Amino acid sequence: MQQNIIIAPPAELPDWARQATNLADPRLGARALAASDQFFAPLERLLDPAPARFIPGRYDTNGKWMDGWETRRKRVAGHDWSLIRLGRRGEILGFDVDTSHFTGNYAPAIAIEATDAASDDPAALEQAAWTPLLPATDLQGNRHHLLPALAAGRQGWTHLRLHIYPDGGIARLRVYGRPLGALADPAQTYDLVALENGGRALAWNDAHFGAAANLILPGRGVDMGDGWETRRRREPGHDWCILALGAPGIIEAVEVDTAHFKGNFPDRCSLQAARVEGATEGSIVAQSMFWPILMGEQPLAMDCIQRFDGLAALGPVTHVRFNILPDGGVSRLRLWGKVAA
Repeated sequence: MQQNIIIAPPAELPDWARQATNLADPRLGARALAASDQFFAPLERLLDPAPARFIPGRYDTNGKWMDGWETRRKRVAGHDWSLIRLGRRGEILGFDVDTSHFTGNYAPAIAIEATDAASDDPAALEQAAWTPLLPATDLQGNRHHLLPALAAGRQGWTHLRLHIYPDGGIARLRVYGRPLGALADPAQTYDLVALENGGRALAWNDAHFGAAANLILPGRGVDMGDGWETRRRREPGHDWCILALGAPGIIEAVEVDTAHFKGNFPDRCSLQAARVEGATEGSIVAQSMFWPILMGEQPLAMDCIQRFDGLAALGPVTHVRFNILPDGGVSRLRLWGKVAA
């Protein structure tokens, strides 16, 4: 029986990564466009949101199966490259270049450039103006490299060009940044906490079975693993998570989706909210206990979408605390409203 070996993502991320969105997430629309070579492993695996796997004894027609992008051994001058379309146009703060499971075959160095373009055609992108965001940087095998972007990353970018010197493999690429222009019209109703609109999961007391960040992913969850689920609570209290909106806004309606959660959905839920400025993540957790109530306790049902209106008039807010009582799993949370003018 084949066994998958998975290396967990870094437990501690720098500030620029913790408060950012992975713009290279295919669930946001990111795509692999082209590469100079994909002999051992295709470029699209580089963007997989799941941690990279290693399966001992698994081979395909070209050699050892690797979970990432891997080129053949280069026997001529030059280096390999690839083109990636980001899921959302945005500013770029830094990268996680992950070489997990690539030991004797990892790329020795990488450089990354960006452009802001309307076309995904590789021929058109070849003629675009490219700006360096990461200079040529040495890599090591089987590890995460958390690398801040150059100052030019604070502009808006749509595409990346990766250069690996001269060849080899990379397991995953995470592009930490913030979507731009997602919440532009004060008259339009948006999901203010959606990942594609710049929403972020900041803190939670428990995420034993599923990450809190899954709450704000696009679409409905595909299974119970594609939601936020806590362990069974055996002590008094309830579970919670804190989410940051993509921009200050007035929340007018709430949708809670318990898709696939049947014997383990929360009994009730509630929301607190506040406008927070200049606070650290640690202080936000402490303050959130005393935020005003946006939505009082509401009963939940299994495997369905429930909409709640008639919320408290708190004005523009930037953060919410989503409480589930006492524990359980929720697939998605939508906070419909308008951006503060």
